[in-house]
Amino acid sequence: MKVRSKAGPLLAPVPSVMVSCGSMEESNIITIAWTGIINSDPPMTYISVQPKRYSHDIIEKSGEFVINLVPSALAKAMDFCGVRSGRDVDKFSSQGLTREAAETVAAPMIAESPVNLECRVKDIVRMPTHDMFMAEITAVHIDEKYVDEKGAYNFGAMDLVAFSHGKYYKLSPEEFGTFGYSVMKPKTLKRRNAEKARRKRRK
Repeated sequence: MKVRSKAGPLLAPVPSVMVSCGSMEESNIITIAWTGIINSDPPMTYISVQPKRYSHDIIEKSGEFVINLVPSALAKAMDFCGVRSGRDVDKFSSQGLTREAAETVAAPMIAESPVNLECRVKDIVRMPTHDMFMAEITAVHIDEKYVDEKGAYNFGAMDLVAFSHGKYYKLSPEEFGTFGYSVMKPKTLKRRNAEKARRKRRK
């Protein structure tokens, strides 16, 4: 039996990321949980931001931002960036974070983040409580220690966090399947499991 709840934004879990904006000289970080992918070619994402937030006007004027993925080691800094305003504090310096120059946008990346997505705003959708900044992902940077010899990305090793109804959770590093595994041929599944076992032994 299920308990009926009032209608609300109860989609969970969702990504919990730090979004940097501004410039290398004057920048800010805002914590965002309402973000996701909306198109693959060109790659497009979005962030939803309340107009009263300090970063809102910065992003609207510059038309740029960077999404920085968050490992558990940065969770406390991420939380701080979500509850303190950039009007009052320099979040980079107060949290010991490093500004790193991006390639296609003026907004800085967070060097300590394992993955940075440079984004350029293409459209703004005005909502009653939030504005949705729809943006093209113009460049992606991934820490080389999470890229194997074949160029595959090891997201499981990044120790990323997610947000679920007011709480942060660490994502499990253990995968239990891959896209399409429900219809995979037994021979292919056996080969992939053997490869995964070999990778574990090498660690």
